[in-house]
Amino acid sequence: MQEQLYQPFQRMRFESSVCFLSGDKLNSTEETLNVFAPWLVSKYKLDERPFKLLDESMVSYADIKIPCSVKTAEAFGKLESTIENAFLQGYKAVSTLDEQQLFLWVTKTVYGVIFKELQIAVKQQHASGEQFHMSQGLIHKFSMLHSMLQAVIKPVKLDGFKPWSIWICEVDNAEEEFSYRDEINTLTFSLRMQDFGIILCLQDNGANKKYHEELWEKIAGAKLHPIQFEELCAKVFYSAYLFNRLPEYHIMPVQEEFHIEAMPLRGMQAKPVFDLWNNKTYGQVLENFWKRWNFLLLEIIKNPERPVSYLFNENEELIKAEEINLSK
Repeated sequence: MQEQLYQPFQRMRFESSVCFLSGDKLNSTEETLNVFAPWLVSKYKLDERPFKLLDESMVSYADIKIPCSVKTAEAFGKLESTIENAFLQGYKAVSTLDEQQLFLWVTKTVYGVIFKELQIAVKQQHASGEQFHMSQGLIHKFSMLHSMLQAVIKPVKLDGFKPWSIWICEVDNAEEEFSYRDEINTLTFSLRMQDFGIILCLQDNGANKKYHEELWEKIAGAKLHPIQFEELCAKVFYSAYLFNRLPEYHIMPVQEEFHIEAMPLRGMQAKPVFDLWNNKTYGQVLENFWKRWNFLLLEIIKNPERPVSYLFNENEELIKAEEINLSK
């Protein structure tokens, strides 16, 4: 009988008694996986840092654990070791990482947070005597992300496409800097630590990378000031919000493997893949990313046609990181 991929979203199963990735029954509630790896928690004291969940409750990064079989945890251990080794070396090692390995590690992190959020939401709904409901669009996205993540434990192959957009930048971070963000609805992620920053759109088939192609040509290879990297994050997180397609995929079992094929993004729709950019809305996103520098929206969009930028000067040339002097 052909082995199948585990599909928890068919029956909305997020119990602590089965492995989140394989669906295997667990022997104990002690069988868990840290969403944020112990080496990361230890290096940046993440057991002391608050992580805000969607229900407004606060936990620490170290508290976010998901049910995971020993076999699955061992498979993740190999991936984690590769990522840890590169991350601790810094930008040069990270920039040469295999993109799919980086994608799988980030997906483990983002999906782990999603799983924890879903567990809480299901419990809350059941406690109030209501059925748990989620939009079909999100179910589709999360289910496909989960299927792709199973490549860690099963022979899942991507047929001639990459579901992601990745940006890796050298960043002049402070030694203790650790900045993590995710946006669950758009499946967008950013991380800034050591001497680098990473941005990943997990399910856009490369559309956001293409959208920012001209911008990236000016930035690629340059060392960025943290405020510049956060500006790039704001641009990508906003364009991910403007991305108006729900990528469709076909999963085909072929002998012992599972092949995933992407359908064309344009599909039958004539309208562009991205909605129109609005500088005021973008300014609100940027204000959020620039919080540590205390910028206000009114300052950012003082000129509505040209929001404040630390990436590019008035001639659209890249500003050198060492030229940036923030009095804020």
